[in-house]
Amino acid sequence: MDWMAWTLPTAAFFTAIALLLVGMTFAELHSPCIERRGFLPIATTRGDRLFIGLLVSAWVHLLVIGVTDWSLWVASLLSLLWLLIVLRWG
Repeated sequence: MDWMAWTLPTAAFFTAIALLLVGMTFAELHSPCIERRGFLPIATTRGDRLFIGLLVSAWVHLLVIGVTDWSLWVASLLSLLWLLIVLRWG
């Protein structure tokens, strides 16, 4: 894996995504969800909100890398905050 140039924030980000997917799988098997409406303009399931949250998280990381000189930890914290908001109230 020498060709990959992994940094700790990058590894933590992808590990968190993998753990989220595993957790969401178990949650769906244990308690299937129904569509609901939150602040997002469409009715969504838990999986939909996770997908939207992950897409925005990727864009937040790209924005922080491309436009600012902030640490990737800032992007990760912003993404985590956004993901929690979308999963709870989206």
